[in-house]
Amino acid sequence: MLGRRGLVKMIAGALALSAMTLGCDKKGETPADNAAQHAKDDAEWKVGAYFSLSGEETAFGVDSKEAIDLAIDEINKAGGVKGKPIHVLYEDNKSKPEEATNKVLQLIDRDHVLALLGEVASSRSRAGGIVANKKKVPMITPSSTNPDVTKVGPFVFRACFTDDVQGQMGAQFIVNTLGKKKVGLFFASDDLYSSGLAKEFREEVKRLGGEIVMEKSFLKKETNFTTYINELKSANPEMIYAPIYYTSMAPVARQAKAAGVPGSMFVGSDGWDANELLRDAAEELDGAYFTNHYAPDVPWPNSQAFVKKYKDRYNRTPSSIAAQAYDAARLLADAMGRAKEMTPDDIRAAIQDTKGFQGATGVISIDAERNANKPVVIVRIKDKQFTYYATVNDKAAKQ
Repeated sequence: MLGRRGLVKMIAGALALSAMTLGCDKKGETPADNAAQHAKDDAEWKVGAYFSLSGEETAFGVDSKEAIDLAIDEINKAGGVKGKPIHVLYEDNKSKPEEATNKVLQLIDRDHVLALLGEVASSRSRAGGIVANKKKVPMITPSSTNPDVTKVGPFVFRACFTDDVQGQMGAQFIVNTLGKKKVGLFFASDDLYSSGLAKEFREEVKRLGGEIVMEKSFLKKETNFTTYINELKSANPEMIYAPIYYTSMAPVARQAKAAGVPGSMFVGSDGWDANELLRDAAEELDGAYFTNHYAPDVPWPNSQAFVKKYKDRYNRTPSSIAAQAYDAARLLADAMGRAKEMTPDDIRAAIQDTKGFQGATGVISIDAERNANKPVVIVRIKDKQFTYYATVNDKAAKQ
């Protein structure tokens, strides 16, 4: 993913190349009009999905696709929505924001989808969301937490909490729950997700009376973190907050152990949640914590039911990314069922009206800014597993 300036330039360039396709067609019909007309004639409701099915963050895309397939199969076996099955059309954005832009254009202009699911990474969701909003086709990102994603316009929603909430909860957990006041901060400066979380965390630690004793940033392409780790270690932090993706955290953990920094000193974010992190660095991160949307052993009936169904189908424990994608697909189907007419605009209105949706990741309500009010879960890495530790910020369940 890219930093804010690079992201803006990339999106501007991609949109300039596709400007001729962003408005009405020669008959004056909008893409949303075309989608609604095709929906009336088709034997199924078409939903588009764009994910990283290849590239550096393939695990996120594969987990999302598997969970969406599970959710849609359940919905269709129960009769579909308003008498028709849902058909999800997938596109691979190759883990690149510019490809996200192109794939969303294809799904809307070529395939006439009624709604969209995607993406996981905030940079790609924002790129795709700009197109979806201009085309007036509703989009739900299952997992993108950067606040800017839904700010692009009224057709873009999320089924997850935002980084301002996650960053604040991470700070409160370290300072208030763990009682640690001296904190190191380690993040990717060229990543919208990581740098955004670092900003929120930094501000909250200061507000709580804690101190960032050392702050180091790196570029996503880097793989040698030893110098950064030694500099962080020299500042004698009590904990180190590392809101980065699993692809970076695994080598960070291995190199930290070699430098004498135990895994139990680290607290992370939902970007850690991939089975690949356990495969590559579970031993090094034993005792570490991270904020997340759920845990496989979270004590919620809906979550436990989802975990069982996912394990039965795929023979492995679902990640948080999978749980969020499952919820996003079911939330979209629920909104389609409540929509007055099966048009993109009416589906958008129904998503906006979602309150108290019972998901695998907790009770979800969509607020006025199109973000999800829902629980934040603290996960602990213990005995080479992700284990439930606590629940915080459970706003939706209290409504």
